[in-house]
Amino acid sequence: MTDDPIEQMRAEGFTILRNAIEPDLIDDLLEAVERLERDLGARPAMNPFEGDRTVRIYNLLAHGEIFSRVPAHPSVIPVIDAVLGPECLISSLASIAIDPGQTAQPIHADDQIIPIAKPHAPVVCNSMWALTDFTEENGATRLVPRSHLGPNPDYGANYPTIPAVMEKGSVLVWDGSLWHGGGANRSQGRRTGIAMNYCAGFIRQQENQQLGLSPELVGTFSPRLQELVGYGVYRGLIGQIEKQSPAQRLLGATDFTMMWDREELAARRKTRDDCP
Repeated sequence: MTDDPIEQMRAEGFTILRNAIEPDLIDDLLEAVERLERDLGARPAMNPFEGDRTVRIYNLLAHGEIFSRVPAHPSVIPVIDAVLGPECLISSLASIAIDPGQTAQPIHADDQIIPIAKPHAPVVCNSMWALTDFTEENGATRLVPRSHLGPNPDYGANYPTIPAVMEKGSVLVWDGSLWHGGGANRSQGRRTGIAMNYCAGFIRQQENQQLGLSPELVGTFSPRLQELVGYGVYRGLIGQIEKQSPAQRLLGATDFTMMWDREELAARRKTRDDCP
């Protein structure tokens, strides 16, 4: 198998970026997740998909500056951009801590509720940051290689899988059509990760970022992160309001021109340049 992560994504449906994140950031994220769990009193959701021994905390961008360092990390975002395009969006950002005794999550595809025929071009691309080592014993994500090239799985059916074993600081990235599920934790320790999920710019986000994050908070983000949470406009058209981008309307940005106006300006420039 090729060492190129983009080619691995196309062929196998996933890639693992080994030791991609600086150790200090991983340690700080793990500390922040554990602190949030205590402060919020987070508990398992007690359903078959989210688990009865798995603690999940959603909408992490609203819970501290440390999490704003995740979505556009330079070790990961180039792979996401190559799969979905540079106008992709954050779909959701959550922590997932699997405790001992958790059974395996049902096998599923992250895009299987989207009603378009498969196989299709990627519309979802997700990632899992390993804040602890991921082993077969402690619940490493289970994958069905090359399944992104076929139809949806029968939710919860049994399929041959492989574990995404990786060291703390590594990142698993997969096509949203790939069949997968969290593994069973048969160890004595917790497996903690951050699920950093993305979608194409024309797909509705799983977590409503515009309601979940205040404009005041988004105003503190970098321009790229503002675009990732949905304050940009896809191809100059999708997501605008009265020919303004959300960043213009809410943050006072001035760098957006709607696609039809761009075409008119380009035509005028061409006419001017063609004149003798």
